Order: sequence, then C-alpha cells, then structure tokens
Amino acid sequence: MKQDSDGGGRNLAIVKDEKKIVLTKPLMFEGESNGDYKAPNILQRILSLFKNIRPGADLTRFQLPATFNVPKSHLQCYGESVYCINKDLLTICNQCESPLERFTSVVAWSISTARPTIFGSAPFNSVLGETHHVSSGNLNVLLEQVSHHPPVSALHATNEKENIELIWCQHPVAKFYGTSVEAEVHGKRQLKLHKYKETYEMNSPKLLIRFLPVPGTEWVGNVRIKCHENGLEAELCFRGGSLLGRRGRAIKGKIFESLSMQTLYEIDGHWDRAVSVKDMQKGKRRVIFDAKEILYGLKTPIVKDSQAVWPSESAAVWAEVSQGILNQEWEKARDAKKSVEEEQRKLLRERESAGETWVPKHFNLTQSKERGWDCSPIQERVPPAPIVVPL
Repeated sequence: MKQDSDGGGRNLAIVKDEKKIVLTKPLMFEGESNGDYKAPNILQRILSLFKNIRPGADLTRFQLPATFNVPKSHLQCYGESVYCINKDLLTICNQCESPLERFTSVVAWSISTARPTIFGSAPFNSVLGETHHVSSGNLNVLLEQVSHHPPVSALHATNEKENIELIWCQHPVAKFYGTSVEAEVHGKRQLKLHKYKETYEMNSPKLLIRFLPVPGTEWVGNVRIKCHENGLEAELCFRGGSLLGRRGRAIKGKIFESLSMQTLYEIDGHWDRAVSVKDMQKGKRRVIFDAKEILYGLKTPIVKDSQAVWPSESAAVWAEVSQGILNQEWEKARDAKKSVEEEQRKLLRERESAGETWVPKHFNLTQSKERGWDCSPIQERVPPAPIVVPL
C-alpha cells in the first residue's frame, strides 16, 4: 500500500488492487482553499445550462458536467458538516449542567453545520448505496445514499464515550426560478444526549443560488430546534444578502419556553463570523459561536487503514473523477464520471431484470405522506472508521 500527498494538501491512498482513494480539503470560507475549485467564465456557462429549463422545474435529476463539480460528493459534504470542526461542540453540549445552557450549546452546534458553498460548483450526485465512513476523535460518522431518485441521504454518528448520537435523513429538492435555484432540504435531524435522555429535533435552512443581478450562494430560511424533554425551543432565521449584493449570512432568532412562549435569549449575528445571545432577564450579551475559532483552517481527513475502506466509500467511488478535476484534466474527469453513472445504470437494469429491489445496508428506510422520508440506523453504534480526521 502506498500513501502520499500530491503537495496540495490532498491525501491520496492507493490500495493493493490499485483502487485510488482521493480525499480533499473541506469547503471553507473565501481566501482559504476554494480557489482550486472555481471554473472560468462561470456565470455565462451556468446560464447556458439552464436556457432550456422552464421556471419552477424540479432539478432533482439534473446532471452537471464535471467542469461544474467540486471534487467530492454530496454525501461527503453532509458528513463534513458534522466531523470537520476545530472544536468539539457536541461534547460541550453534553457537559453543560443546566437544560438552558445545553440547549444554547445545541443551537451553537446547529449553526456550525451551515457550511460555505462555491458559486457555480456543486458536489457529485451520490450514487445508490454509496457510503462515507469517517472518525473524528471519539465521534464515528457513517452516511449512506439510501435512495437515488429521489436523492435521500442518511447519517448516523455516535460518540460512545459521551453517549451522544446523531441521526439525519436528508432529501433535497432543487427548483429553478429563472434567475435563481432554490434547494429545500427536507428531512429530520436529531441530536440525542442519552446522558440526559434528551432528543433535539431540527431542520435545515434552504440553499439559494442566485445568478442575477449579483451571483452568489447563501443559506436562507427558518430553522426550528425543539427539545420536548426540557420544554425549550429556538427559532433561527438565516438571511441572505440583498439583490444588490449586500453581504448576507446573518442570523436572527430566539430561544424560548415552549409552554409559556417566554423569550429567554435573543440570537443575533452572522454564521461566518460570530453569533451572540442576549439574556432577556439580565440584559447581558455573550458570544456562543465564533466561526474563526470553529470553522477556519479545517483539516483534511486521511486514510488510516486503506484495506478497511469499503468499495462503496465516496472517496473511492469518485476518486478518478476527483483526480481529473484537481488536475484540470476535464476529458479524464468527464469519462470517469460517465463510467460511474453507466455502472449505476447497469446495476439498475440487472436488478429490474431479476425483479429485485435495492435495500440499504446500514439504515431502515420508510416513506409516508405525513412524515416524508425517515431513516433509522440498523446498528446501535457506528464503528471506528478507516478514514480519520487528524487531531
């Protein structure tokens, strides 16, 4: 087994069967690492892609050329929002003594899962059965693409030392509105602090991609966080920039008691800078989230045990495509991406011919009109992963 770096902070590992594993830096804020991913003349090329698509159209099945992709899949981006972080906010949540302080810490952690995106570039659409398994300290994270059409991703993460568990089910629906694309992320996110027998439920903000008059991407919309056990709730409003390009990334909100509706804290700030709360009783304000401390200078995961990496691992499935993008070898990237997609179509034809239905390996998947898509992990604990985030 050979393991090396290509000099750009990207970890490459080649296992004995010559299958490559390519891991890239997490998506970060401007000025850190995203320059390699930007394509030239991006706005004009994007508008040409959508010229024949009617406003309001569902873009769920829309396939981007490799020149518009970042070298990682949606599954990896979902995972990074949990395990790529400089401060163990989940453990902090678990170590707060009072319910209000725990809840406030959960709000701060929830804000940390909103990550920057790159205008004009998008991750690969994860293929059916694709997995992503990474460990960061005591937190073991496992994701699986449990449905392809529509795209549904499941996440399970556990920290046995702190007795913490995460369960997410995400189903993005992207629609085109002429001068913008809006992706609404359906599905439930749960954070369980088993030590206190508390479950925190929350949703995700929407991703807005605006082409005109000023191009950009931003998280917008309302997020609600609720814990039935301690009777507390939070409402967060992610606000984008103005149509004239005025800087966005603002957050406004409050933490309040569910029964009395009494506001305990007011929330204000920017998720790429700092967010503070104001105690409505004492009038004091304090910072609960500092993006520079928590989300800047994030480390790239590394392969610790290449022989234990599953063939379904995102970094293996998309390795050749990612390498082509990183080297700006667009024909190679295009051919490799086509090969991945054709293999999926072949497997689908084989299942249909045999009358078989694909079943997720790590999650039980259900769907209903009332609750939408729901995923529950089959295993109680996520095992340590062969890919790790260096401490």
